[in-house]
Amino acid sequence: MSDWVVRLIDAGGYWGIAFLMVLENVFPPIPSELIMGIGGIRVGQGHMDMVPLLIAGTIGTTIGNGFWYVLGRRLGMAGIRPFILRYGRLLTLRWRNVEWLDRCFERHGEKIVFIFRFMPAFRTIVSLPAGLFAMSPLRFTLWTAAGALIWNAILAGCGYYLGARFSEIDAWLGPITNICVALIVIGYVWRLATWKNEPEKEA
Repeated sequence: MSDWVVRLIDAGGYWGIAFLMVLENVFPPIPSELIMGIGGIRVGQGHMDMVPLLIAGTIGTTIGNGFWYVLGRRLGMAGIRPFILRYGRLLTLRWRNVEWLDRCFERHGEKIVFIFRFMPAFRTIVSLPAGLFAMSPLRFTLWTAAGALIWNAILAGCGYYLGARFSEIDAWLGPITNICVALIVIGYVWRLATWKNEPEKEA
């Protein structure tokens, strides 16, 4: 994967960075660590400047997250209710859980979106509930961009200072991501195994 990412960055410059960051958020298997890390390496080599690199990366990240936000807004609470009532067991979600999440986003939406930008397994998917629970588009955009800017600066800074040794980050970032995913899977399996059917109240 890294070869074509490098080629696209070198060919497209900042536009290539922005495009890849959009893809990274729509198709999570493309890692932002790699994209912004390579951008940081290019800054160290004198082929890019840090400020426009961060602007391009942050714009791309925000647009990519906007895709999931808009999808959530289109579905809305009314749109997902029949799905939750029918497939709640598979999702290990009851409608009251969804209502609780709705209240959380109403009170702490900015903090949730901002903090989740630093979590490997959640930084993209958090945009979907932000849309579902009708978080303000302006608030969503501002806090997504703020978190993305800081995260991208960290990654680009690592690439800048580590240079060609940036791949060493994968030695510890990779396992951390895998542990997060494993914990999510374990938690899901546990909830599924201990699930008890309870009648949901129809609207």
